[in-house]
Amino acid sequence: MSTEPPLYLRVAEELQARIESGELVPGTRLPSVAEISRQYGGVSNSIASKAYKVLVDEGLVVSRHGAGHYVRSPDTPELLVRRHRRRSEDSPFAEGAAEQGAAGTWRHESTTAQASDVVAARLGITAGAAVMHTSYVYLADERPVQLAESWEPLDLTGQSLIALPEVGPYAGVGVAARMRVLGIDVDDPVERVRARTATRAEAQTLGMTPPGPVLAIERTYYDQATGRAVETADIVMRGDRWVSVYGQRPTG
Repeated sequence: MSTEPPLYLRVAEELQARIESGELVPGTRLPSVAEISRQYGGVSNSIASKAYKVLVDEGLVVSRHGAGHYVRSPDTPELLVRRHRRRSEDSPFAEGAAEQGAAGTWRHESTTAQASDVVAARLGITAGAAVMHTSYVYLADERPVQLAESWEPLDLTGQSLIALPEVGPYAGVGVAARMRVLGIDVDDPVERVRARTATRAEAQTLGMTPPGPVLAIERTYYDQATGRAVETADIVMRGDRWVSVYGQRPTG
């Protein structure tokens, strides 16, 4: 009778050894289930899935639906760093959280609406024009850290596969990646950032008792070819959990 552990446990142990040795650092995206299966001679995908379940249960790995598995840090970072990720194909929030050892997820709700005067001015459209309005609650390791209200003009996106930001083949990616589906190239967004105290509703959603400081960001993305605004959003970030970094240090 063989005393050798099941293959999925051996796979998990080998990945665990690479994580604990520092070869795979926090935030590293791990091989896909299919890649693991190929590495072990074409075994069933269930072997890799069970191996990752072991690592997730042990707190070494985080799993994000549709984006794979990432090495997790021992603890959720107390301070999250926000950077622009214009060319990312993944969600900028999820990618940034993963690099810092946290699992970035979000809740969302999209509805068609009429642009208010303020939203219309920011998008350069007529007040009352149809927009897709999406509300987000972003979580790091299941703890709410950020809110967002986003608006996109439906005369631009309404007949396309990206009309609903979180539904369809392009769900879960950033604005820049979605707009490229329409042949639109955007650069870094224009952002206005200010500090203020959270409203009662914001504090309740973000778990801030009593209401504390937040970073309030008014963000707008523009089509680089035409100058047209393609998306605008109001973002609220917990001031005690975030620092926002702009620009990039030269590599030369």
